[in-house]
Amino acid sequence: MKFKAMLLGLALMPVLSVLAQVPVYLNADKPIEERVKDALSRMTLEDKVKMLHAQSKFSSAGVARLGIPEIWATDGPHGIRPEVLWDEWNQAGWTNDSCIAYPALTCLAATWNPEMSHLYGKSVGEEARYRKKDILLGPGVNIYRTPLNGRNFEYMGEDPYLSATMVVPYIKGVQENGVAACVKHYALNNQETNRHTTNVYLSDRSLYEIYLPAFQAAVQEGGAWAIMGSYNLYQGEHACHNKRLLKDILRDEWNFDGVVVSDWGGVHSTEQAVYNGLDLEFGTWTDGLSNGTRNAYDNYFLAFPYLKLIKEGKIETKELDEKVSNILRLIFRTSMASHKPFGSLGSPDHGKVSRKIAEEGIVLLQNNNNILPIDLNKTKKIAVIGENAIKMMTVGGGSSSLKVKYEISPLDGLRNRVGDKAEVVYARGYVGDSSNELNGVTTGQNLKDDRSEDELLAEALQMAENADYVIFFGGLNKSEGQDCEGSDRISLGLPYAQDRVI
Repeated sequence: MKFKAMLLGLALMPVLSVLAQVPVYLNADKPIEERVKDALSRMTLEDKVKMLHAQSKFSSAGVARLGIPEIWATDGPHGIRPEVLWDEWNQAGWTNDSCIAYPALTCLAATWNPEMSHLYGKSVGEEARYRKKDILLGPGVNIYRTPLNGRNFEYMGEDPYLSATMVVPYIKGVQENGVAACVKHYALNNQETNRHTTNVYLSDRSLYEIYLPAFQAAVQEGGAWAIMGSYNLYQGEHACHNKRLLKDILRDEWNFDGVVVSDWGGVHSTEQAVYNGLDLEFGTWTDGLSNGTRNAYDNYFLAFPYLKLIKEGKIETKELDEKVSNILRLIFRTSMASHKPFGSLGSPDHGKVSRKIAEEGIVLLQNNNNILPIDLNKTKKIAVIGENAIKMMTVGGGSSSLKVKYEISPLDGLRNRVGDKAEVVYARGYVGDSSNELNGVTTGQNLKDDRSEDELLAEALQMAENADYVIFFGGLNKSEGQDCEGSDRISLGLPYAQDRVI
């Protein structure tokens, strides 16, 4: 036995010798800061600069020579965006990337339940991890300065305390999966119209009491690993390279140690990006948004222009090492972390989570004369009115658009619930935007209807006349000029003559 043990020990010696020579940065059991320092020391100037900017629509480069992986991001925060082509917004045509659609964050906030927020983050984080994403571009916590903001549905409400309370468990849930939550859009990004040129001035009291609390909680309580800079300007300087926001407040006051990611096309100056706190420049082509060729990324502000300034001796490398250290720290927390879970995509459990959050987020404004709940024992006919009872809402709205595993319309859901206990009839009532496609994802619905407003109204009135209950489904529908990225609502009124129908 002693002889066998001695042979076994001799056999292990070469293995132990090899393990002892493994670089510190590849050893997941070593403290992250040691790994960051070791990896940084092995990188060339070109390696470092290459890591600071996109290489495709949603990825940035690693260092293959050192085994440092690429970073892959995905849009959120309500579900995992379908895989897109390398340099285009259009989907790549995968057949296994359909996700679960989670309720909008405004619905999550309406639950007033931090446990629901953690469940939400954990579930959507599992879907991101399954798809091998390192950064989830969400959650959004911009304050509803105006109810007309086209992206209000993506944020957690108009109250700083509520937003700050709800964002923390969401972040923790996402990051339990080894996926970085990228909290957006920092900061003061409170409208979509002229979002690239709006210059915000406000008092420090308003800034700290209204617009920053959710971001501060995300960093100091949630431990967010990434922050996305916004498109707008603050005090004359773009938010993606704004010294006051990114260095004075985020780094120095809040001690943020994660990565500052630009919104796509949000960078406008190499020197400001270098000195004012941006780490990772994302986008496509040289303006960050339109399509182009792969070598366009070399022209980014934090690409060859930055490298050229360094080689000419006009800029030192102190800031470069800080940026790369932040990016390495993110990589070691995500793709190169040990013991990260596998995740899951489109599971029945995730479907139940989505439904549970939606149920808790429903807000009953009035219940005059105790009309609700409907007593099916005394009901023979229910009339359902409104296009939103049948329109798919997961496609559209900008970057939050999804390719979902399934979507159940309100009309189908109601019919499934009622069964044969009562007759459920339907009338369109109004016609909205009939488009059914975004970036190659289609709803499969044809909602075109050439009938006049009067004809639609007459049908609805006739349908409702003999019904015991009339249920109207209205509101916005993810179209331009409503709840949609890139534009704000045209008015506070309901669109498509819905008020008249009601």
